Amino acid sequence: MSLVSEAIARYHKLIESEPYIDLAWAQALQDRIKAQKLDGHPVSPVLRPHFLTNRDYAALERATGVLQSAIERVLQLALANPALISRLQLLPAERMMAGVDPGYKAVAVTSLLDSAVNDGVLHVTGYRADVPAGVLYGEALADVYYDCPPMKEFRKKYKLKKLGGTKPLLTAILKTYKESGGKQKKPRIAIVEFRQPFQTAANSEYAPLAEFLSREGYPTEVVSPEQLEYRNRELRRGDFLIDIVYRRINLQEFLVRYDLNHALVRAYKDRAVCMVNSFRAEMGSKRALLDLLTDEHVTAGFPAAERKAIKDLVPWTRLVQAAKTTHKNHTVDLPDFVLKHRTKLVLKPNDDSGSLHPVRGADVDDVAWEKALRQAMRTPSVVQETVEPTHAVFPLMQFGSLMMKDMVVHVHPHAFLGQTHGASSWLSVAGTPGFSTLTGLAPTFLLEGK
Repeated sequence: MSLVSEAIARYHKLIESEPYIDLAWAQALQDRIKAQKLDGHPVSPVLRPHFLTNRDYAALERATGVLQSAIERVLQLALANPALISRLQLLPAERMMAGVDPGYKAVAVTSLLDSAVNDGVLHVTGYRADVPAGVLYGEALADVYYDCPPMKEFRKKYKLKKLGGTKPLLTAILKTYKESGGKQKKPRIAIVEFRQPFQTAANSEYAPLAEFLSREGYPTEVVSPEQLEYRNRELRRGDFLIDIVYRRINLQEFLVRYDLNHALVRAYKDRAVCMVNSFRAEMGSKRALLDLLTDEHVTAGFPAAERKAIKDLVPWTRLVQAAKTTHKNHTVDLPDFVLKHRTKLVLKPNDDSGSLHPVRGADVDDVAWEKALRQAMRTPSVVQETVEPTHAVFPLMQFGSLMMKDMVVHVHPHAFLGQTHGASSWLSVAGTPGFSTLTGLAPTFLLEGK
């Protein structure tokens, strides 16, 4: 039995025994989570952390660091090559904004990888030039779980280490601000997000981040785009002058509501603010990025270590189109290949969408697969070789009783300016492709041994 399997069995035995079986501790845990405003999205209500061994995390940190370098390299290539950037299937406005220099070199200041870790074997199935929710929420959850009664008992036998991330995040933001020409010693930060009806800054998902940044000495407010004004090369929300925009809005969604004359866009173009991540980073949120990354014609000139990392970690991915392509050094007709190898492939929309979801060939029959392929031919999509998901059983409390649930675990290494710092664990219910209230973050700990 592996160290992780043994630890999980030990933890489950603890919570199924006295004095924890009555679940009073679980209710107290959930009350504490609610008191710290960590309840709801993006947190899962499971009752145990996800464990990674030191060895697994060290391998993950090492491999993803090399892969992050390759991703940044391919994004820079795309910026300089019209033929490559066209393969990302950007909208005209997205492509235009990608051409605006944000004042610093990195395409993605903050990003995450979507990975599966199976018995020490790592596969990366996605990349997002985005701010990982797990940086702040995962760290806060770890603090809450670390001191709950079963974990205190568990730690008498096993050594655990928390995975941080907020400090490296702030360091990356400030370094980027300085590179962009920022002069303020204590720059003022606006976390820009869309508001739901009746939502206030106080109940924003990013309110805890604003509180953290303010505690560190950097005045921070959560604002919505309609609150922004731009005059005399100054971006403001009322009396609050903004030096850094921490962007939590998708450019496509933004352009549905506003045009390119909006205060935020004008301030960005004028470099009156430092935006993290920049609008250029939208390139890194297209799944077609992995089409470029796994195309050996594109990466032929990359360093050997980066080409090896791509080969070892990233499954073959292609933009869906009526064309010939290569697969394992063989030329194939892509639509025909996709139809014939249904059980080994997954179709994914190029953009995260509420209306279109990935379709795993192994989960559908030939007729449904052909229908999914036709949809993928009409809407920018990629086809990718499947990676077996990581499954684990997690305890949770439902209707006052303890139950065990099979969950799929996605490990998200966090990267800041290309360097991996920490990771979070995202859970989804096995066999349930749609929304579930159980989906969300679980705290992540390094299991350092006994």
